[in-house]
Amino acid sequence: MKSIWFFDDVNLFRKLCPHKFKAYKTDHSFDAYKKKDYIYFEEDNSNKVYLIESGKVKIGYYSEAGEEVVKAILTRGELFGETAILGEIKREEFAQSIDNCTNICPIGIETMHSLMRDNQAFSFKIYKIIGFKLKKLERRLQLLLFKDTKTRLLDFLEELCEDYGYDCKKTGDKVIPHPYTQKDIACLIGTSRPTLNILLNELKEEKVIEFSRKEIRIYKNIA
Repeated sequence: MKSIWFFDDVNLFRKLCPHKFKAYKTDHSFDAYKKKDYIYFEEDNSNKVYLIESGKVKIGYYSEAGEEVVKAILTRGELFGETAILGEIKREEFAQSIDNCTNICPIGIETMHSLMRDNQAFSFKIYKIIGFKLKKLERRLQLLLFKDTKTRLLDFLEELCEDYGYDCKKTGDKVIPHPYTQKDIACLIGTSRPTLNILLNELKEEKVIEFSRKEIRIYKNIA
């Protein structure tokens, strides 16, 4: 299965953004954010759903001890703030741009409900996406609670392979071009960047993977 944030091989942004619909085109605009800008905070009103046109967005919350917990890092074409569709009144998380050129397509919740009422198949796909996201989050939280850091990294690489990977015809290896920095990956698996770098180099020495800034290769005898 390709990335869960895509369906029917159609990018969510191209499918959902209201400027594609004549009824909403005239009063629709994009919001631009710089690195560290917040799209919304915890306790803000849940009155919109968002699609990423470009850049990256971090989703997370703060623990009682004041520590930041990162739930997801999302990129172009991905949906967030979708719990508003399910009736959420106040945000239980924050959304923050982590790119200097992040453009967001905001969709008012009333507009989203209208689009869903008008198209049953469209509505079904939206709920399916929400279900997949919740399952993915639950899986990640279980890993953080019960698995060691190296196991969390290997599981994340498997997830990356499902979302972005393809087979190299010449070697049979799995090649994963991806949008994440090492800092992003460290946040997502609940570790520090130095620890992640050590683990990546261990896997490289074990001939499990080869990696560069934008690509990871999983060798055929492992994948």
